[in-house]
Amino acid sequence: MVEQLSPDDVQAAVALWDQAGLTRPWNDADADFLRAVAGPASAVLGIRDGDDLLGTAMVGHDGHRGWVYYLAVADAARGRGLGRQLMDGCEAWLRDRGCPKIQFMVRTDNTAVLAFYDHLGYAHQDVVVLGRRLD
Repeated sequence: MVEQLSPDDVQAAVALWDQAGLTRPWNDADADFLRAVAGPASAVLGIRDGDDLLGTAMVGHDGHRGWVYYLAVADAARGRGLGRQLMDGCEAWLRDRGCPKIQFMVRTDNTAVLAFYDHLGYAHQDVVVLGRRLD
């Protein structure tokens, strides 16, 4: 079952993100998690087996577009549909807040993850993501 995580889950979530190869040295994953669980327009969702955190997805919105980050499933729990459950949870969370669109970014060389999202019915968008570090 997908549940909303709390600040107490920061260590387990970031460890899962590290294991899944989602963290980068220039991003403070602990701070990302804590901002998301404290914000009024964001959350980190998770799936547990007892005390073990098996999967996470960070979700948030700007009032129109919903965004998903840090979707991760523990290596030992892959292939059980948890990624789909987390994306379904993100979609429900966004629908409950009136967001008409969900989107996320996947690195272009991450072909396995792109195939996963293709399988779930997500379509490639004809956009270029631009950015700049503010810190």
